[in-house]
Amino acid sequence: MARVPEAQRVRDALENSVVDGHYRPGERLDPARLEQEFGCSRTPIREALQALERSGLVQIRPKQGTFVTELSVSELAERFEVMAELEGMAARLSARRIEREALAELEGALRECESHATAGDADPYYYANARFHGIVYDSCGNEYLRGQAHALKRALQPYRRLQLRVPDRMRRSLAEHRAIADAITSGDAEAAENAARDHVLVQVKEFSQLVRTWRQLTEPARESG
Repeated sequence: MARVPEAQRVRDALENSVVDGHYRPGERLDPARLEQEFGCSRTPIREALQALERSGLVQIRPKQGTFVTELSVSELAERFEVMAELEGMAARLSARRIEREALAELEGALRECESHATAGDADPYYYANARFHGIVYDSCGNEYLRGQAHALKRALQPYRRLQLRVPDRMRRSLAEHRAIADAITSGDAEAAENAARDHVLVQVKEFSQLVRTWRQLTEPARESG
């Protein structure tokens, strides 16, 4: 099994720490303390924080430091709604434009998702899931849409990852992936668009679970402020 790069290991751990409430919205992240916590040098810490800034999870403020981004529940819901539309459009276009090699890659990513869902491994499933969606974006034939979809997906990464902790979510996510892949493979643009949009919107419908988690993160911070 390939060794996970140090910066990715740190990034994954920091994402988990934020969604678990170990680091709360608005909290400053001290690089020196992170070096001790993860037992590594400053370089992977810096690379991980830069990656998290690109995803929107943290904000690096000149001469002030790095802080966990504060997003309200409504702001998250709005982003998921936009993501649903981008996903739907990318799937619709991909159903018309995807090439044979990409179809094989899509099926491979789906098999990876199935393997990890069967094993109940949320983190490996998350990465296979990201690969699946990335193939759809990359196959849409519209570079602007591709860029926007990837950018917003990065911003929502930790929260989409959190959704996988909802009971039975991986199994249902896998079924939704299968519906998307089948529609794209058959060239049914309308079905692909609807399946992809619904796949993201179901996360908004289940948002009450995320709301409860988000409140657990923010309320203690307010009380101690």
